[in-house]
Amino acid sequence: MGKMHADEAEIDGALVLRLVADQFPQWAGLPVEEIPSSGTVNAMYRLGDSLTVRLPRVKGGVEDIEKEFAWLPRLAPLLPVRISTPVGLGRPAEEYPWPWSVQEWIEGSVAVAGEVEEPVGLAEDLASFVRAFRRIELPDGPPAYRGGPLELQDAGTRAAIRLLEGWIDTETALAAWGSALAAAPPSASTWVHGDLMPSNLLLVEGRLTAVIDFATAGLGDPACDLIPAWNLLPASARPAYRAALDADDAAWTRGRGRALSMALIQLPYYRHTNKGIAANAQHVIDEVLADFRA
Repeated sequence: MGKMHADEAEIDGALVLRLVADQFPQWAGLPVEEIPSSGTVNAMYRLGDSLTVRLPRVKGGVEDIEKEFAWLPRLAPLLPVRISTPVGLGRPAEEYPWPWSVQEWIEGSVAVAGEVEEPVGLAEDLASFVRAFRRIELPDGPPAYRGGPLELQDAGTRAAIRLLEGWIDTETALAAWGSALAAAPPSASTWVHGDLMPSNLLLVEGRLTAVIDFATAGLGDPACDLIPAWNLLPASARPAYRAALDADDAAWTRGRGRALSMALIQLPYYRHTNKGIAANAQHVIDEVLADFRA
């Protein structure tokens, strides 16, 4: 995979070895291996057997590193599955300009849409995680990255639909997006993860074992975490997920709209540079439009 962003930093395994040796001598000499990932903001490297190094690719990801370092230890005891645990905060260096982090390695396979072994069981696992997240009452929570009113995404979503003319059914996409905009807003904000993409969900024997990447987490529309209904779960498991989260019609419609908006924006941006994200975006669009037509 080549560079995804015009302002992306130069990152490779040799750089990671040098940064670790200089700032964390207790881990110097451990083998470094790039982790294949469809992540768009951070580069990931495995360090030895038990650690992961996470480096922002772009300046926009810098605040996420410090945010996770502050919040993940507070969130972890409140959630039913493992989450990323930071163990070191790296400093900017002469050859790399931003903070970076070292986290505990978590075993598991990345979830893949269309390859879910236990769809209803996984839906229940995801719902358990989301319910626990919504119950969190930690003070001074940050705003969720995608948790504000859907109207804030309207211009970007419509621009993406124009770019996809001839690629997707843009008429149905506009109708589905319009239905989400017309849905009643949430009565209250809750803690949401905000980025439950398949690549952020780790599975063991088809069941959820861990959730990673909390850069977008914070207080926002609870419908943000309904997105796995379209980006991962098959249609047969959606009713179980919806029922477990007690999503009313308005929330379900907003969640579907949020899934669609993300995918519409991702597909034209990443279709030549990140095949994993582009493939999932196309999957989401297909699933949402079929669901809307039905």
